[in-house]
Order: sequence, then C-alpha cells, then structure tokens
Amino acid sequence: MNDMAGPVIVQSDNTILVEVDNPLFEEARNSISRFSELEKSPEHIHTYRVTPLSLWNAASSGISVEDILSSLETYSKYEIPATVYTTIKEQMKRYGLLRLVMRGDSLVLESKDATLINEILYNKKFKNYIIDRIDDNSLTVHKLYRGHVKQALIKIGFPVEDLAGYEDGDPLDIEIKPLAEDGTGVELRDYQISAVNAFYKGGGPEGGSGVVVLPCGAGKTIVGIGIMAQIKSATLILVTNTVALRQWRDELINRTFLSPDLIGEYSGDKKEIKPVTIATYNILTYRKDKKEGFKHFDLFSSKNWGLIIYDEVHLLPAPVFRLTSEIQSKRRLGLTATLIREDGLESDVFSLIGPKKYDMPWKLLEKSNWIATALCTEIRIDLPEDKRMQYSISKDREKFRIAAENPRKIAIVKKILSRHKEDNVIIIGQYISQLEEFSSIFGFPLITGITPVAEREELYGRFKNGELKALVVSKVANFSIDLPDANVAIQISGTFGSRQEEAQRLGRVLRPKRDENYAYFYTIVTSNSIEEKFAHNRQLFLTEQGYSYTIMNEEMFEKNFEAYNEKSSD
Repeated sequence: MNDMAGPVIVQSDNTILVEVDNPLFEEARNSISRFSELEKSPEHIHTYRVTPLSLWNAASSGISVEDILSSLETYSKYEIPATVYTTIKEQMKRYGLLRLVMRGDSLVLESKDATLINEILYNKKFKNYIIDRIDDNSLTVHKLYRGHVKQALIKIGFPVEDLAGYEDGDPLDIEIKPLAEDGTGVELRDYQISAVNAFYKGGGPEGGSGVVVLPCGAGKTIVGIGIMAQIKSATLILVTNTVALRQWRDELINRTFLSPDLIGEYSGDKKEIKPVTIATYNILTYRKDKKEGFKHFDLFSSKNWGLIIYDEVHLLPAPVFRLTSEIQSKRRLGLTATLIREDGLESDVFSLIGPKKYDMPWKLLEKSNWIATALCTEIRIDLPEDKRMQYSISKDREKFRIAAENPRKIAIVKKILSRHKEDNVIIIGQYISQLEEFSSIFGFPLITGITPVAEREELYGRFKNGELKALVVSKVANFSIDLPDANVAIQISGTFGSRQEEAQRLGRVLRPKRDENYAYFYTIVTSNSIEEKFAHNRQLFLTEQGYSYTIMNEEMFEKNFEAYNEKSSD
C-alpha cells in the first residue's frame, strides 16, 4: 500500500476507481489496464472493471496472479475486498485448467479436475463433440470440433488452453530483406520482435494462435511479415478491402524476397490462388441470397495453408468466425489496434483466433517516437435556432443525425484548416450527404464506399506524394489505409458510440512524421445533444490508452483561434 496516497479504490463488485488528479495516476493506469477494462472516464474518476475475459487475456500473455495483486496493493488507497482476491485467483486459475492436447492421432481434452471432466461428459451441449472417455481426467474429442469445443466451454466460463499443435502447411521460403537506402527491406523494431516471439514461441504448440494488439502506425503488417518469415509456409491473409489488400501486397514485395508471382489477389476483381494469397472479407462472405452458401469459402481448403492472418480482427465477420471454428489445426494470427468489438464477440476472438499474445501501450510507443504525439481536441458547438425545434421533436436516431450534420461545423472546419494550411488533412465523417457538402465547399476530393478502387488508389497516391493536401473520406478510411504523412484528422461525425472507430480514426494520423512528430485529432460535436453523449463513449478507448481531450466550447475555440492568429502574425 501507498500509505493512503494511492489513486486506486478497489470495490467488491470488481470495479476499480482511479483518481485522475493523483500524481500516481498514469503509473497506476498503465499497470491496471493490463488486466481490466475501462468502462467510464469522466474528468476526475475513471472506472475500470475486472472481467473473466480481461483476466484470461492477462493470464495468456504471461501476467500472473501475483503480478495483478501486487499492482492493486501498490496503488490501492484502501484495503482490497476479499471477494476481489477470490475472483482474481479463481478466474486466473481457470485459464489452463482445461487443455487440448494431441495423444498420438487423438485430440484429447484433459484437466487435473476430474469433476470438471465429468461435468463436461454429461453436459448435453458437448455430447456431439465427445468420442470417448479415456480416464477420470481426459476425454477424446472430434478433431473437426476443436473450435466448437473451445467456443462452448468459454461460454460456461472455462477457457481452454489449446496445446494440440498445428499442421505445417506447404513450405514457402520467406526471407525479410535487410533495410536498404532506397527504403526497401526492413529492420524490425524491438517491440515488433517481441510481438513475433510472443506469437511464435519457438514454433512450439503453446505458440501459433492469438492476437497482437498494436496501435495504427506501429507496424502491424511488419509484425505479420515477421511471423510469416518464422513459419515459412503458404499463407492466407484476410483484409478489410481491396485497397488494404494491395497495400499488403506492396509491403510483401518491398520488405521480403518473395517474387510478385508468388502473391495472389482474391477479390471482386481477381481470383488468384498463390502460395501467399490475400483475400477481402467482402468476397469471402459474398452470396447471392441468404439461402445460398458462401461460394468462396473453398479458399480455406484450396491450399495447404500453414498460417492464416486476420487483419483488423476486431472487424472479422461472423460467418468467417464460424468457418474458423473448423480450421483450428492452422496457425492463426489476429492483428488489431483494439480488441473491442461492437457486436460483443470478444470471447469468440479469444477462443477461435486465440488469446491476446502481445499488447503495447500507445503512450509507450509515443514516448519512443515510434508513433506521433497525438493532441486531441473536442469542440462543442450549439445547434442553430432553426434546427433546435426539429431536434426536440425527433426520435433518437434522427436527433443524432441532426446534431451530426449541424451546419455550424462548416465554419469551425474552415478555421481549423486556416490553422493547418501547410499540413496534410483528412476530414472524416459518417453521412455521405454531409461529406459531399464539405467536399463541394472546400474543393477537396471525396472518397466513399462507391468510389472505384482505382480512383481511391490514385487519390491516396496523390495525397502521399504531396500533390493533394486534403481529402474528405467516409468510414471506408477508418482502417487499413496507409497515409503516412497525414497529420491532421477532423472528425465531423461518427458511428454513434463506436470506441473502435475512434481508435481507428486517430490511427490515420499516428504514423511517425519526418519533422515535427505531432498528430492533431479534432472532433466537432453538437453540445447538449445525443451526439455529445456518444462522442464521450467513443473516447473511452483512447482515454484508456492515456490520451486526454482538450474540450472547448465555441467561445473558447474562438479565443484560442484569435490567440493563435496573433502569435502567427508576430
């Protein structure tokens, strides 16, 4: 304990309150965020919750019960309730209590707890998965149901440690090029090497499936390539869209000795199957109607893959989850900036892709200059008088749209742009009509979901080479878009309270900059509206990463703008 000076209050309902104004706040937050989830972050007290999944992810990444209890005892202001000690010890003990292993050709579920094995044997939900009972502590299960077993058991509170190993897949010699003067090749950073090693585990059965969590701009693709170079096997890479697909292809060509003819594109445009094949989630889940099967699912069995990479795993479609439950003998890597899923399927990521293997706090990378220092500002503005009556009589969804499309946002954006004349700006929004209006007013090109891929690539290319200084983009630019020189993002509307979206949008400007290593993230919201409430929800994830928002009303912003102009004219 810290002689009553600690910033943490642990409560018997497994919530943890953290005092923001305490000098030890940042240190405490970094420590407890490894095993708990942020729920609320108002000005003075942040609320975290210890959950079974947060504890199992901690256990899988090597954090011990002693580590967790030591963190709580170090920073706690008061005595820790006995119930919390019990919860942490019991939940942490559950990870590894059940294990899947291979014995000869048989897939075996084993546990030191014979009573638990007995309970599973007589549970109707597991009846179809079990072949036979071997002894008091082990059951033979169907190999095809390896994923189903893990899914079913985590739903009743027992995560399975999968040590059954993996098929090698077709061999493929993948070597990383050394970093050259022309920018090709790569030298992995220390944390990228740590992420590769945490996933691979020397090629043993305890490695080979799981999720690497790194912020946008920190080089998740490079980590994926590093793991491919370790496994040296045919690889299937699943990505969010065709632009991301081609960026992966370019990175593989630039960073490795793989020849282009070994890399295939499987999308709406092409159907190539090569030793390294990159496919989009859209093409995999395409079907003419709901009665038909997914015709492109054959891709998973078209080659003897040794590794499947799920890029932006927090966006993985549910049908691909279902298929993944049946390919558990393949090594599986999930890459993401956030494990948060808006559909609540975090436990499916844990059981089917694998537990969190590596996580690097954003602020640590920022301090090392591996990502830009982010300055986040929220500007709250009033609704015009003529919109207030319409807002007051509308339903919630319509209220959100009225607030999001507040016409007074135009003047604020104009002033932000005048402050950042020499910078590279992206204006991001949710509603196409609003984006079209901003594109027309400011004369910036617009990219939406209906913009042809060739046109998107051409516009992104012109932005990268400096020919374009600004783009207006819809949510298609939330993820997997490489715009390294973008250093200002202006968010004019968002997807309700999506925390993952806030993380992805900030990520568009986090890549390290050549000169001043700063990124500016502006969010404009209508004050005293449902949009303001959702904006606060969206900010939760970034708050957890250590970012704080400077919040201004219109008057404060005007004063700040005037002071900036005076300073600039001097």
